Amino acid sequence: MNDPAVTAALLAEPALLMQMAGLLVVIGAFAGVLAGLLGVGGGIVLVPAFFYAFQTLGYGGDQLMQICLATSLATIIVTSLRSVMSHNKKGAVDWEILRTWGIGIALGAIVGVLAASALRSTVLQGVFGGLALVIGCYLGLGRSEWRLAEVMPKGGKRMALSPAVGFLSVLMGIGGGSFGVPLMTLHGVAVHRAVATAAGFGVIIAVPSVAGFLLLEIDPAARPPFTIGAVNLVAFFIVIAMTLITAPYGVRLAHAMDPKPLKRVFGAFLVLVALNMLRKAFGY
Repeated sequence: MNDPAVTAALLAEPALLMQMAGLLVVIGAFAGVLAGLLGVGGGIVLVPAFFYAFQTLGYGGDQLMQICLATSLATIIVTSLRSVMSHNKKGAVDWEILRTWGIGIALGAIVGVLAASALRSTVLQGVFGGLALVIGCYLGLGRSEWRLAEVMPKGGKRMALSPAVGFLSVLMGIGGGSFGVPLMTLHGVAVHRAVATAAGFGVIIAVPSVAGFLLLEIDPAARPPFTIGAVNLVAFFIVIAMTLITAPYGVRLAHAMDPKPLKRVFGAFLVLVALNMLRKAFGY
């Protein structure tokens, strides 16, 4: 829990808390619309947004990225559960893929927490920036007809790829969509089925990783108010509330227009975010 003296000092400055809440409302609303409109996971937006918001409010240090990753993953538990239940009602979730890939993904997520806990914030910024650059390029340049195979990997390939999905997702603070959807569509899974199943990946990634991050010790002077372990409760509750409100609007927009050009625009935006993260990681 927070140091009582630190929390008391912050409560004495309601303007700081109001500013923090205002930033988080905007972040959550934006993430919700994007999730509904483009089908991208909120974490890819939330992690850099949390980072810049907390930095703007004066927080920093070697563990800031851990707070951003953990809080993002905590929101993913709620949004992914809601998503997978909704998709399951339509019969879109491939439970066979979840059953055969789930254990490896969960193990990779646990290793990811251990790795993230040991790394400095600047290193995690560099990891996020590098991987986000790859994802942004795929969103911007990828084609729906691209295929590596017509069936999902099995045997040794699955044993290698499933932990990699969990591990890399935790290092970025994201759910299953950014890696899971391309993985499945490149192996012949229909895109709507891949999106639905990737929501299940998100639950498998987020639950064990958040449990681990809740046990991580963060310097009291460097963490925002109301933080347990590395999970900031203020950010968690505000973002969950806003994404639940705004995601349906994004879905309506997706049905009213062609989201493909917007996905390419978002890919370009993500490349810029990734490059800025890399710039900061290298101290420029």
